[in-house]
Amino acid sequence: MKIASQLHLLPGSTVLEKFEKGKEIGFDGIEVWGKKLIEEPSTVDEYLKASEKSGLKISTICAGYRNFLLDGTRQERERAREDIKKLLQIGNAFKAIGLIVVPVFGPPKIPDLSPYKDVISLEKELLLSQLSEIVEVAEKNKCAILLEPLNRYETHFINRLEQAVEFCEKIKSPYLKIMADFFHMNIEEASIPEAIEKAGNWISHVHLADSNRLLPGFGHTDFSSGFKALKKINFENYMALECGVPEPAEENLKKSLRYLKNLIQEV
Repeated sequence: MKIASQLHLLPGSTVLEKFEKGKEIGFDGIEVWGKKLIEEPSTVDEYLKASEKSGLKISTICAGYRNFLLDGTRQERERAREDIKKLLQIGNAFKAIGLIVVPVFGPPKIPDLSPYKDVISLEKELLLSQLSEIVEVAEKNKCAILLEPLNRYETHFINRLEQAVEFCEKIKSPYLKIMADFFHMNIEEASIPEAIEKAGNWISHVHLADSNRLLPGFGHTDFSSGFKALKKINFENYMALECGVPEPAEENLKKSLRYLKNLIQEV
């Protein structure tokens, strides 16, 4: 298991400084946000150069596409698909594991057509039809789509790992995987280790945040049992920090990283 940090969490005034600080602190990789990659294409080369100069790999791209796959209009969904395809191509240039994708935030954006079909059934069919299209781009670029379950306060759709796995099992592509986020699992899963073991090899990336959404070790989440489950399923990819960082930032990042590495060694 390797530990990455999202770029914006690291001290530094430039992209290169942040990459170099990540390397100095002891991280194994960097997760970048996708929004800037879409809005400012020159950022792609900047990140590639920073990665090469620092020796720190880009693990993953976190979202950044405009609109969502389950938005209410065809135009919105088309823009989401096109942005996702562009980010998958960028992911290939980065040699990243994948692009994190959340189908929708908040309540449903499409109408409930009961008694013909309820909104969840319609959303599942709509998502599957689009995943079938964009997974071809993921396969071509060897950059996975990483479906992320979120807690019920952030989305009504896909809250638990098993709900994301359902789509992977239907598409059956090595480039459609899921991401397990400890913050969301702490809210939604009855047992984090059991959920991880059940999802098994569909898990290709992990996000780390404690119960209060601060750095791991600053709350009460049981990371140890989750890491044991990850070891049991032979997870060897990145676990990236996605959390708040209390000041002094560098000192607390080092403290959290030591805490995580000790837990990994113990399992």
